[in-house]
Amino acid sequence: MFICVYPWLIAFPNFFGQVLATPAALDYIRQHSAHRFNNIPARANPEENMPQNFTLQVNGASRNVNVEPDTPLLYILRNDLELSGPRFGCGLSQCGACTVLIEGRPTRSCVTPLSAVGARNVTTLEGLGSKDRLHPLQKAFIEEQAAQCGYCTNGMIMAAKALLDKTLKPTDAQIKKALAANLCRCGTHNRIVRAVQRAAKGAA
Repeated sequence: MFICVYPWLIAFPNFFGQVLATPAALDYIRQHSAHRFNNIPARANPEENMPQNFTLQVNGASRNVNVEPDTPLLYILRNDLELSGPRFGCGLSQCGACTVLIEGRPTRSCVTPLSAVGARNVTTLEGLGSKDRLHPLQKAFIEEQAAQCGYCTNGMIMAAKALLDKTLKPTDAQIKKALAANLCRCGTHNRIVRAVQRAAKGAA
């Protein structure tokens, strides 16, 4: 049975819909839960939020878009660039399904405005490997059957990638700490940890 940890979330009509990620919703969060969501950038002045041209560095390629500066990076990646790796989960920077790497650092793309990205390198799940040439983490997740519904897998792999880039042979405790902010409602946590361990051994 699902229990809502944050009772005030019921103020929004659709828990899994885009309503949660609207500027109005983010304003509400800043006002009432600033101590928990202080990583959400301030909303742009409407007069400064007209569509502009942006050049993004995504998966090693330059991509041009014309959008409002405060558009969440997640929307650009999925809707404009057709990259379906990062998922829309909560829209509140809480579940990790939307995680991408910006200069190697795990970042919640659902609350990251495009204007905050600049010329920094963005890596999505698609940038790690392909069907013909899987990244060791992708291969390990398959071999360990670390996904049930698979919705959290993007965030888990991207967070694990950032960990393995810095720590070649992480301990169980280090893996769990690195993935602690990523939610899995299916309960495959042990398989996920084993998958990261397998990938680390394969890269050693």
